[in-house]
Amino acid sequence: MAQRNDNFIDKTFTIAADILLKIFPASKQDKQAFYYYRGGMAAQSQGDYAEALENYYEALQLEEDSRDRSFILYNIGLIYANNGEYVQALAYYQQALELNSNLPQALNNIAVIYHYQGTQAVEKQNNQLAKDLFDKAGEYWRQAIRLAPNNYIEAQNWLKTTGRVSSDLLY
Repeated sequence: MAQRNDNFIDKTFTIAADILLKIFPASKQDKQAFYYYRGGMAAQSQGDYAEALENYYEALQLEEDSRDRSFILYNIGLIYANNGEYVQALAYYQQALELNSNLPQALNNIAVIYHYQGTQAVEKQNNQLAKDLFDKAGEYWRQAIRLAPNNYIEAQNWLKTTGRVSSDLLY
């Protein structure tokens, strides 16, 4: 049943997007950029990351709006993170934030990567590196929570239990 609902939602989104593309007063280039972005999202949701990246890179070539570019860059970062290519993911998340500082999800994902790397450093008994990575994770989670205070409850709890919560985040 969930698969059928997902297909219905995907089809509904596609139909709505097609209508918007036809009636939306945008340049041909803007419409083309959105077409590629939508193609990237569809491929990404189906796990076809190579096709998604291809579409996102095409969208980036065409898209001029910095806010829209930030979402494209964010989605590229998601793909690299899902593939375990954390250096690439971090680079794309940072580029997205440079264009749009109001992306708590990018800040959260950066924190998740640093936390994961910190956990790996602990396993290798590299305690100083682990502390530095956990501190970085804390910095990014605090920023994400400032932008979206009702989100990232697990991160909020982690900040509290590790003593990394700042006074401006206490309620």
